[in-house]
Amino acid sequence: MPAKSLQRLEAALGAGLERPASPEHGDFATNAALQLAPQRKRPPREIAEELVEKAVSLDLVERAEVAGPGFVNLWLSPQWYLDALGEILEAGEQYGGGFVDPVERIQVEMVSANPTGPITVASARNGAYGDSVARVLAHAGHTVEREYYYNDAGVQMERFRASVDAIRRGAEPPEDGYQGAYMAELAAIEGDPVPRMLEQIEVSLERFRIHFDSWALQSELAERLPDLLPRLDTYEKDGAVWARSSEYGDDDDRVIIRSPEQGGTPTYRAADIVYLVDKLERGFDRAIYVLGADHHGTRQWYAAVARMLGYDPERVEVLLYQLVHLTQGGQQKKVSKRRGDVVFLDDFIDEIGVDAARWYLANRGPDQAFDIDVDLAAEKTQKNPVYYVQYAHARIAGILRNAPRAAGNTGLQGPEELAAEERELIKRLIEFPGVVEEAVERRGPQALPNYAIRVADDFHRFYHEHRVLESEEQDFRLALVRATQAVIALSLELVGVEAPERM
Repeated sequence: MPAKSLQRLEAALGAGLERPASPEHGDFATNAALQLAPQRKRPPREIAEELVEKAVSLDLVERAEVAGPGFVNLWLSPQWYLDALGEILEAGEQYGGGFVDPVERIQVEMVSANPTGPITVASARNGAYGDSVARVLAHAGHTVEREYYYNDAGVQMERFRASVDAIRRGAEPPEDGYQGAYMAELAAIEGDPVPRMLEQIEVSLERFRIHFDSWALQSELAERLPDLLPRLDTYEKDGAVWARSSEYGDDDDRVIIRSPEQGGTPTYRAADIVYLVDKLERGFDRAIYVLGADHHGTRQWYAAVARMLGYDPERVEVLLYQLVHLTQGGQQKKVSKRRGDVVFLDDFIDEIGVDAARWYLANRGPDQAFDIDVDLAAEKTQKNPVYYVQYAHARIAGILRNAPRAAGNTGLQGPEELAAEERELIKRLIEFPGVVEEAVERRGPQALPNYAIRVADDFHRFYHEHRVLESEEQDFRLALVRATQAVIALSLELVGVEAPERM
């Protein structure tokens, strides 16, 4: 979705526009003539000449020319740039948002790690990705709620409690149990360790800027399974109850109740069924699950369950992400203060800060496994991309603190001719609505940090070449830096990173 200023120009021209790789080829260009030539059975340059004639008749186009086999390059007037800048300033925090139709009520369920230990960096990537998706969906106009699903029942929880009990008795935890300093801390507190662990998880995630609207417990949901069984397409085999999910698009049939020899208890697949029904019956138009790539088969399973129970499978969406590894001093980082084989989120935040943690865990596509250089992430220099972008925001804040109080409060006016750096910066700022739309469509919030770096690049180039305060174009340039600050702040906010006023 282009910015409105660009949409109006495209509508007047009757052709889509793109930003050329080089400013020498115009402010914007179109290949519409090449696309229309086969349909109209005419030479593309002939159609391009007609587009040029139409373009130069528009008040906001200064110049247009045909290039190559039929491209049309456009140079726009300063007034067009002023209009685009005014659009950004008028929209403020709503810039690039509120465009979805229809609006949906969406639940994003994320993290949902078993409460057998503190949140790890691996689970934190789930949270950073899922929360950023939730943020862009909300900015686009959807109503979004976040939920954490606790697997608080089953074998792993029994091992967890048994491990704490063993430590309290002065014994070693079971061989397949849980170890680490955090277990000793839990054992020192009387009572069931699970509520304590849940509390610690919730505190860590709030610190990580993920606020959950609701929490679901497997132990409570499992009680509804007997009521749902008659609605399922099932059969018995080897003493177990199977869901006939392969008939509904899944790869295989799935066991939902174990055989008597295996305890006769519901499997986690049975809990999935109850939980999916619970989500959809709460009135969510769309239920989004954020899961690790090892849950790839779950995507078909959830869709099959929805079909089996008569729900539209399009209401269920599974987002998968790859693992992340930490490196420090050129070596993979495996040591935590409290446990020898994982890195906990709180330790990671202690080392690099929340902003860097959110940035680095959200700035790659979910389908990419990658390494985070902890040394670079902790740096407070412009070599660190999150610091570099934040510094641009803080620098603008400093300019605005020193600006005359009334500056920019009157009608927006600009110079007769804009400098190249001013044009490039405004063109970058109007890309933001399209970046947000793409992030929503692809569930890919990583586009935002990458875009923010390009905005910071363009701002720093502009600032290096042009004085803002006490310049002949002070009011216009103050408006330009305010718009730049707003776009940087939005780009950071949508991935959970703060935009500081001072650094």
